[in-house]
Amino acid sequence: MAKCAVCDKSVHFGNNVSHSNRKSSKMWKSNVKSVKVKVNGGAKKMYVCTSCLKSGKVERA
Repeated sequence: MAKCAVCDKSVHFGNNVSHSNRKSSKMWKSNVKSVKVKVNGGAKKMYVCTSCLKSGKVERA
């Protein structure tokens, strides 16, 4: 799974808990996109989560 290059956000693990309190494993995937980003005047392809894109932490190329 991809990891955000800015904030290191990746997958999270936990349990699905049913009404009868049975547990099964669950994985939450963060919304990470492959984006061309401006780095040192040039364009570079990186994995960035959508919350970093929305907040303006990176600038698209």
